[in-house]
This record gives sequence, C-alpha cells and structure tokens, in this order.
Amino acid sequence: MSIRVLLADDQALLRATFRILIDSCDDMEVVGEASDGAEAVQLTGVHRPDIVLMDIRMPGTDGLAATSAICADPDLSATRVLILTTFETEDYVAQALRAGASGFLGKDVTADTLLAGLRTVSGGEALLSPGATRTLITRFLTSPAPGAQLAPPERLADLTVREREVMALAAEGKSNTEIAEDLTLSPLTVRTHIHRAMTKLGARDRAQLVVIAYQTGLVRAARPRS
Repeated sequence: MSIRVLLADDQALLRATFRILIDSCDDMEVVGEASDGAEAVQLTGVHRPDIVLMDIRMPGTDGLAATSAICADPDLSATRVLILTTFETEDYVAQALRAGASGFLGKDVTADTLLAGLRTVSGGEALLSPGATRTLITRFLTSPAPGAQLAPPERLADLTVREREVMALAAEGKSNTEIAEDLTLSPLTVRTHIHRAMTKLGARDRAQLVVIAYQTGLVRAARPRS
C-alpha cells in the first residue's frame, strides 16, 4: 500500500516540488495540500493521511499548533507528523516533539533523505536530524513544561527487563537493526518489544517513547559541553 502524504507549507512552489518528488515514488502519494496550520488540521481530518509533512512557520495557525491538534485527536491516531523547516533550532525541535511530532528534518536535506525520512516515520520509527542532538534532550525533554510529563517513572515497572533494555537503546538513537545486533535478537523481536513498551506506557509512537525514557530517568543524557 502507498504511504499517503499531506503537504502543509505556505509556499505553493515548495508544495509543488514536494508533490512531484513524492508522487514519483511507487510507494507514496500526495493526498492533499494545506497552506496553513488550520487547513492542515482540517484536511488531515478529511483525508486521514499516514503522514503530514508539516512546516513550522506558517501564517495564522503555525505548524506546532497544528501538530498538537492533530496528535491530540484520537480519531487521527494513525497519522504521523514529520516536521520540515528551515528553522532547525533546539527550541523548535523540543516543541515539535512535545506536540507529538514523529520526526524533524531541516529543509536543506536532499531529496533522497526526505523520502527516506517519510518511509522511516511511516514505519513507526522516530526521525531526528543531526541538529536534534543529545543536548536538546538534556535541555528540554528532561525538564518538561508543567503538565508535559508523558508518563511517571513508576510506570517503568510495567515493563519487562528486556523491554526496558530495548527502550533505553532506542532512546540512544539506535535503529531496530542496531539494537538487534547489540542484543543478539532479530529486528522483528526488537520491533515487538518497542511496540509493547509503547502500549504499556501510552506512547503515541517511538519519538514519545524516547521522550519518556529521558523524562523518567531510564536514560541519562550526558551533560552538554561548555
């Protein structure tokens, strides 16, 4: 089945470029275009895409507010949001992840990287660009805004030892294949552990599972270099 993508960007030329690129792939299709955040929310409800490729800076309702609205709607739980923006700052990355985004890329990425990113997020994995570093997690995700704690530390007791182990490695940025190699497991087994941990902790996707790992102290981020 094709990966169904909704484009949300206020630049019509950029949307047209993305549409041509995505529609050129046999496994993807663009199902709609939005020029602002409010329209992105409305069209997501209509088309139920697999992924919304979302710009942050748009007139009126911005991409962060639109992401929050989409991710908070239980009827849209199957839709993932991939943030694509020229404003690749730590604060924007943190806000996007807190809003529920599954991935974040700068607009300077290559076409191949963008398409790979769409496939990664569609497959249920988190995607962070090189700019989304461990420093980001140290500064923002371990000190969440009031009410932003996704799961209390005691919820970790619901996980098996192996699930906690796999979750910790995922929080370090390792892929399922890399985790499988580290633990001498199959990638399918790793994926199963990831999904069980997500279910037990109420995580929407892998990105939220990573946030929970740091917020609960399962993984400690290194101190930023001075």
